[in-house]
Amino acid sequence: MGSDRQGDQWYNRLQTRLYLGSAVIMLVGLGAAAVVYLAAGDVPEGVPDFDIEGSRMSLRDLELYGGKANVLTAEFMAWFGGLWHGQSLAYTIAFITVVISGVLFYVAHHWPSDH
Repeated sequence: MGSDRQGDQWYNRLQTRLYLGSAVIMLVGLGAAAVVYLAAGDVPEGVPDFDIEGSRMSLRDLELYGGKANVLTAEFMAWFGGLWHGQSLAYTIAFITVVISGVLFYVAHHWPSDH
């Protein structure tokens, strides 16, 4: 009889730890995202924003040598690479934080209370 009670306590402790882990991840992750957002500045307006992948000649050459899939791949890589710089990095960190914390919360909420 004592073993059932210990088993229930183990489940309850694990569920509590999952809830606590979800909250800690949310606080730390969103705090880190806020720090990154505040530390990252916008690109100054005087700096020209020219990228070789965006020029018409470059895109035409990419399509000529690799087809439309090559152009789409280059555009995807440019977009994905942009997620890891400046304020976009803060949004990426916040999104990943919310997803991971949400998954932990979901698991804790649906943790079986009956053994």
